[in-house]
Amino acid sequence: MKGTYDRKEEIRQSKRVSAGAVICAIVFPLVISLILVIRVAALQSQVEEVDGAVVAVQTEDEQENGIYTTVSVEMSTRSENGISWPDEKEQSDQVWDKKIYLTFDDGPSRNTNRILDILKEYDVKATFFVVGKTDEESIKAYQRIVSEGHTLAMHSYSHKYAEVYESEESFIQDLEELQEYLYQITGVWSRYYRFPGGSSNAVSRVDIQELIQYLDESDITYFDWNIASGDAVSDILSAETITRNCVSGIDNRPESMILMHDALEKSTTVEALPQIIEQIQGRGDAVFLPITDETVPIQHVMADK
Repeated sequence: MKGTYDRKEEIRQSKRVSAGAVICAIVFPLVISLILVIRVAALQSQVEEVDGAVVAVQTEDEQENGIYTTVSVEMSTRSENGISWPDEKEQSDQVWDKKIYLTFDDGPSRNTNRILDILKEYDVKATFFVVGKTDEESIKAYQRIVSEGHTLAMHSYSHKYAEVYESEESFIQDLEELQEYLYQITGVWSRYYRFPGGSSNAVSRVDIQELIQYLDESDITYFDWNIASGDAVSDILSAETITRNCVSGIDNRPESMILMHDALEKSTTVEALPQIIEQIQGRGDAVFLPITDETVPIQHVMADK
């Protein structure tokens, strides 16, 4: 009897083990599958959140600038940090009837920051022909010009005609002082220059051709202008007159290099800037560009060959 009992107990244990194995074989895959489903759902939720964030960026940009911008991971930084967004590249590649260069002389000053605010609002890039200033506000302005994608150009360190044009040596010393100073402040080695008074000035004691030759040998390009805002003539010129002066000459030329000033007393220039930008943008055939190596120089006095 005892042998029979042991045999039956052994069979029951064997059945329990088999049943347990079967249950494990069924339940374990179900548990793993359930865990995988939960993780896939969580990942899908994260993907939807990321997609939503991209759409939000696009919508915000449309509202601010009136344009549609496609955002990718590689291009998630604005042009202020040296990266061009796709719409900016398309803008530069597109063929336009008119190329407009807004240029500002004699800064920086407090008006420079006001101008930079306006340019940022309208998504316009410009060129600043600066002089040498060492105060903290000016240093920040130099750096902001660069960080927001504008061109930092040179207009002499002192802007004192008697010193700049006293001799070729004084001209070179003044220019190199500004060039090196700007490099220390911003990391930009500027290669664009505007003569104080323009290349056609009548105050230089040195033959302007000698100075032009020095610039050429130093790989520096000089730029004059073919449209003058008039703000250099009078500090009280109205914003309406400045706007009219800047816009009226655009029809006659494919490339317009507009001369303006961002010195402290030029408040009506600041007031005119939004009107100038809106009227030119409203044409539909013009694009604002900063001066670059590809810009065709506007020069009053050409270099002797």
